[in-house]
Amino acid sequence: MDDTNIRKLMRTVLKQNGFETYGAEDGIAALNLMEKQHVDLVVLDLMMPNMDGYELTRQLRLSWGNLPILMVTAKQEPKDKRQGFIVGTDDYMTKPVDEQEMILRIKALLRRAQIASDHKLTFGEIVLEYDTLTVSHENKVFTLPQKEFYLLFKLLSYPNMIFTRLQLMDEIWGMESETNDHTLNVHINRLRDRFRDWSDFEIVTIRGLGYKAVKKR
Repeated sequence: MDDTNIRKLMRTVLKQNGFETYGAEDGIAALNLMEKQHVDLVVLDLMMPNMDGYELTRQLRLSWGNLPILMVTAKQEPKDKRQGFIVGTDDYMTKPVDEQEMILRIKALLRRAQIASDHKLTFGEIVLEYDTLTVSHENKVFTLPQKEFYLLFKLLSYPNMIFTRLQLMDEIWGMESETNDHTLNVHINRLRDRFRDWSDFEIVTIRGLGYKAVKKR
């Protein structure tokens, strides 16, 4: 959202209701953020500089087809709302926004997407359950150590996307951690050993950059 005060207010309200939030001043900044950070839902303004809400929604649908999107705008004409749904938004609110209604709509969108309750990722025939740190495949269930699971979940959430070593270390271990390349290498190698015989995916090293997960079939 391009209005700094409204963006701060919305983030405050969301945090007070238990949500972790990330802010972006326009559509381009939002896309750049989402290349690096997993999100479960997007709340976007229609009127933004550089890339408006319609175009941002189109771009989100291209790369994140099932991501819940709530569009917020001062435009109240039916044609504007119709256009929002045509480009792919899931819900639409007009300003001034009732804060509690926004929270209820967000929770409904998350329930619909089965993200809030399941936090589940399906990758081919593999199912990863975020809350239990389990990986299921062909009626077998494996529980992974926490950091290994988070690392695998991140890589499989964005197939073919290259993550730098620094990105992975910052996100999985935290920026204040003293994690080094060796720790990351150990976790990557453990994942490769665990799933070496699985035909669904492999973790590929991109020399000088980092890693990516690719589908084998």
